[in-house]
Amino acid sequence: MNKTVLIFRHEFLHTIKRTSFIIVILALPVLALLGIGIFHIVSGVTRPPTEVTKIGYVDKAGGFNQLTTQGNITLVRFDTPEGATQALIKKDIAEYFIIPADFISTGIISRYTTQRELTPSAATTAVVKNFISSNLLAGKVPTTTITRVEAPLNLVTTTLTSTGTVASEQGGFGNLIIPAIFGGMLALALVLTSTYVLQSLGEEKENRLMEILLSSVSTRQLLTGKVLGLGAAALAQVIVWVASIPLLLNLASSSIGGFFSTIQIPVSLLVLGVVYFILGYLLFAVLSAGVAAVSPTVREAQGLASIYTLLPIAPFWFLSLLLLVPNSPIWIVLSIFPFTAPVLVMLRLGLTGVPVWQLAVSIAVLVLSIIGGLLLAAKLLRTYILMYGKRPGIGEIIRNLRAR
Repeated sequence: MNKTVLIFRHEFLHTIKRTSFIIVILALPVLALLGIGIFHIVSGVTRPPTEVTKIGYVDKAGGFNQLTTQGNITLVRFDTPEGATQALIKKDIAEYFIIPADFISTGIISRYTTQRELTPSAATTAVVKNFISSNLLAGKVPTTTITRVEAPLNLVTTTLTSTGTVASEQGGFGNLIIPAIFGGMLALALVLTSTYVLQSLGEEKENRLMEILLSSVSTRQLLTGKVLGLGAAALAQVIVWVASIPLLLNLASSSIGGFFSTIQIPVSLLVLGVVYFILGYLLFAVLSAGVAAVSPTVREAQGLASIYTLLPIAPFWFLSLLLLVPNSPIWIVLSIFPFTAPVLVMLRLGLTGVPVWQLAVSIAVLVLSIIGGLLLAAKLLRTYILMYGKRPGIGEIIRNLRAR
């Protein structure tokens, strides 16, 4: 059997049997299930029974006597402020407001409550607003007009293509969720899998097992087998995560509702997610192999790796800016920069349409970076994998690479 295949199989089986790998592969689905379950339980326990809230009012202007019941809120009329105050003290009402005689000209309404607060609640404001507008317009305009005054706008946005047809993928916050999840999974997977490569090569070098391996296989076979074996394990991890997303969305939709029920997973996003994961993994894997080659210990290699393993997570640090200007030139550049491209492209796909040329250039740069990184990592492995002691400096590495 080909030696590369043997190394591939060993690395794949050894990785998927790790306790840490199993924990990580199950962590996201299990945590999501726990989150949905806890939300369902807590919402059922903490949801109070429907109670009628009473709000008092004193009508000094006259004529405000309609729409005194709105949902679970009832408006109770009092003849005098003193009567309303007594009811408030006895907790017969939650609060009260006074409509003055000159309300039409001033628009001022005085509200009284026993609770300290920054602003009135949105529910109270809506109830008072609807109560005032409905009574002001009653008998003067049709009921449908009053309803439209109370709720004047229900804005529905439709995204069109450049040809004027309805786009298959519409915008909205719900459509950002899946790309954001993909981006988060990519960032986590890239960091973890590059760490696996680093640990595998670093431990074998530190334990002098590398000397035995290189007596039987070439550095090219060793590097190819390890990178592909660990990559296959990481891809299996991502497949489990992706396969669990539809189930989790269905559970979230039935338990939580809201925009979860509107989320769709475009096929193009799945394809791009897999492509960017494979390319991103290969780039970080060959870079980790090079770092492991020049580092005398695993701990020192992990210290160097922390410099570039932060880059996939970096787009999340500036997510607020990305939400405001997703097509800014800086994001376009970082979508092409190979170390941030996999995650940033996923996030931008949820916010805006990413032009095909940007995707093509981004993927091409990733491929070229992988080829260059592979050649560099292979040279570093041949030069330094059997060297121990102090880590060589940048100048020494460059001189040795030129000498080869």
